[in-house]
Amino acid sequence: MTPIDISSHQMTKDDENVGQRGYHHGDLKEALFRAALELIAKKGPAGFTFAEAARWVGVSPAAPYRHFRDREELLAQVALRGFNLFEAALARAWNAGRPNPSAAFESLGRAYLEFARTEPAYYSAMFEGAIPLDNAPELREAGDRIFVVLRNASEQFIATLTLQSRPPASMMGLHVWALSHGIASLFGRGDAARRPVPMSAGELLEAAVLIYCQGLKQDAPKKNTAGLPRSP
Repeated sequence: MTPIDISSHQMTKDDENVGQRGYHHGDLKEALFRAALELIAKKGPAGFTFAEAARWVGVSPAAPYRHFRDREELLAQVALRGFNLFEAALARAWNAGRPNPSAAFESLGRAYLEFARTEPAYYSAMFEGAIPLDNAPELREAGDRIFVVLRNASEQFIATLTLQSRPPASMMGLHVWALSHGIASLFGRGDAARRPVPMSAGELLEAAVLIYCQGLKQDAPKKNTAGLPRSP
């Protein structure tokens, strides 16, 4: 990858000087954002510094502080945009449960893997940035919106099961999220961290969800007085 081309920006006396390169950016904030995204793709979310993002754009180390408090805030903004794109992709795939919950659920899983494959830098920033959520409540809210899509999908799928086979929708949503994320992170990535597997990530997820859903359709095991499962 090559640094972002900023040759069209004019120099001003207000910009910090970096040797002979003091540039005025029409949108320095967006340029830094794009630099961070490319650096994440190249080195991972923990592999670059705030100063490196500035050098990638071609400005002084002080210039980014006009728009971001620090590297963590820049990384959080990349993750937030990723979550927004991810939410939109999942919602399109779910398509309000059409044509039926089972088919829509499969589309949802494929969209999950497709995002991890085609947007590995966003995906890494979202889930591997180690950003404390207490410092970035907007990220917590964005993650919650992703879960809402999965929970709503689970609710509609559960409605197709017999009453005695219906698990809590939140539990199923978390199970499906963990399953999808694990397969996406290990086998469905679009970067060098993807592990080889003797089938496609999509086939692996489809088989796992099928087994999971078949298990739900079976009557739940009865419990003894000690709360331990036992055969009916």
